[in-house]
This record gives sequence, structure tokens and C-alpha cells, in this order.
Amino acid sequence: MQAPTPITIRGFQIYKNWLDPSAQSGLVESLRPVLKTAPLYRPVTPRGKPMSVRMTSAGDYGWFTDKAGYRYIEHHPSGVPWPPIPQPILDIWTALCTDERLPECCLVNYYDENAKLGLHQDKDEADFSWPVLSISLGDEARFRMGETTRGGSTESIWLGSGDVVVMGGAARLAYHGIDRIRFGSSRVLPKGGRINLTLRVVI
Repeated sequence: MQAPTPITIRGFQIYKNWLDPSAQSGLVESLRPVLKTAPLYRPVTPRGKPMSVRMTSAGDYGWFTDKAGYRYIEHHPSGVPWPPIPQPILDIWTALCTDERLPECCLVNYYDENAKLGLHQDKDEADFSWPVLSISLGDEARFRMGETTRGGSTESIWLGSGDVVVMGGAARLAYHGIDRIRFGSSRVLPKGGRINLTLRVVI
């Protein structure tokens, strides 16, 4: 698939409707074995507060947080190794980012109707020269983009199912987050909600 020209906001490259409905359904199906092997769980921040999103991972590493801090680990909290990243997800990375190196982590976040994610940086990786790729499936979400330092102005855009965002260059360390979900705005997930897949080079 040849990528269309993205919308660019503050260096974030936003590919609207990049995945058609069939491709979206295919990605959801490819995630079922991942979620069966490594079920969603609710992480706890270093301050001891449970996050409103539930998450799991696929790949060699999974992003993790608890009272000891933010980091990548090699196993699901249950002790099982993280399952492989499904090939259809890797294909999106090679189409929009690079085929020189594959991501070692696919973070899977699930947002229910009350979930959100405050402004944050993705900075637990070893090499920031590689982009981060984000895939939206399911309900619409208001995506907020800030600057590379905390505070200052922000801009927002609604992301729909099938939208893909590439965060590289100036946007790689920019603050970003999800303000809220339009629960029930999509039929991609049978029970509603939003899945966000984030592909990252870890080491």
C-alpha cells in the first residue's frame, strides 16, 4: 500500500483512514492470540496510582510500570514471555517507517469509556533516532500534542479507527496524550472502546 500524504501537526505525521475496515478487522483478529497469551492488566504508576487504561505487550520487550518506575521487561506480569508481534502489525511499520530495523515492542493499550492518558513523553527507549508508530482501532479518541518540554501550548485532533500516527524527528520526544474517548463511536470492537498499538524500537 502506498502511503498518502499525512497531516503534519508539530512534527506528528497523521495518516487518516490509512487502514480500511477489512484491515482493521484483520488487526483485531491478529491480536486475539496475543491477548489470550498475555491478558490485559491495569498497571500502577510509580506513585502507586492505577492507570485508567489496561495494557499488555507483544515482542521481545513489554513496557511496564509499577512503584519501582517505568521500564521495559521481558515477561508479562504473569511470568509468561511476551508473544510475538503479529506480522500484519509489523507490515504497517515497514510501510510507514523503515525496513532497516523492526520494533521490539508493541504496546497494546485498551481504553474504555472512562479511560484517558495524560500528557507524557515516550523516553524509556535507548535510541530516539527511531520513530514511534501508533495505530488506532475502535472508538474515536481526542489526541493532544504538546512540545518537547512540559507546559506550553498544545493542539488536538480526533483519531478514528484505522488512523496511524508516526512520531519521529521533532515529534519523537514531544508530549502527547489522550483526553477522552467517544465511546460507542465505532463498531470495530464488539464491546466498544479503543485499542491503541504503539510500536517502538527499545534497545
